[in-house]
Amino acid sequence: MDSVEVDAYLRRLGVEHPAWPTVDVLRELQLRHLQTVPFENLSVHLGEEIVLEEKRLLDKVVGARRGGFCYELNGSFGALLGALGFDVTLLAARVHGKEGRLGIPYDHMTLKVGTVDGGAWLADVGFGAHSHYPLAFEARGEQVDPAGVFRIVEAGPDAAGVRGGHDSAEAADLDVVMDGRPQYRLERRPRALGDFVAGAWWHSTSPLSHFTQSLVCSRVTEEGGRITLSGRTFKTTAEDGTREEQELGTDEEVLKVYRERFGIELDRVPTVRGPELGG
Repeated sequence: MDSVEVDAYLRRLGVEHPAWPTVDVLRELQLRHLQTVPFENLSVHLGEEIVLEEKRLLDKVVGARRGGFCYELNGSFGALLGALGFDVTLLAARVHGKEGRLGIPYDHMTLKVGTVDGGAWLADVGFGAHSHYPLAFEARGEQVDPAGVFRIVEAGPDAAGVRGGHDSAEAADLDVVMDGRPQYRLERRPRALGDFVAGAWWHSTSPLSHFTQSLVCSRVTEEGGRITLSGRTFKTTAEDGTREEQELGTDEEVLKVYRERFGIELDRVPTVRGPELGG
């Protein structure tokens, strides 16, 4: 990523170019990313190709002012952080589903980020409703965030009775827990962007993926709440958790919400393409 692309990305987020890659800068960048770049799967239902290459991600997130799902959002955010001098490592995770069942390999992408003022941080702008600020990677106690109470803990064995990582505690898989519920199981082995191609393909094509079964567009609000458009249902969640829902009738109403509340310009309303997508 060159300096012109970095400046354009920072303008997209509405922040000044930082002097140093510090923890405070990382906190600001993550929050602003969550507020300005929506978590959305519209490409899946608009028939748009999802390509995990840095230039294509920047073209979408910065050039087209769109959002994306985890591979796109954390992939582009990781590229920005690396260009700003942060020490960035891509990590793979498997999402905890129903009855504690873990998802596919490369189910989720997240970031381990080092700063000049010390420590490693778990930064994630691609998991929908999650922490507003980075989590201390090595901390094992409770971490209070506007979104909830988080913990990062050593994971137990999976359904096959296998413990991830190696024998040493330093390499063991980790569970990221939000308000007492495990969110995803994190591997510590560094990965490359291209490693996630199969996961992105599965999530954008398989009828078993929740991304092919529904539409979502969501972001954190400046007040600390969240707005979400699921199909034609527009949900507003306040910082205290109170929620309001509105059913949108016409295509014009839907396109207006995408445009005015998420900054996304569309020429047609996306509709769920259904299970005819191959798996």
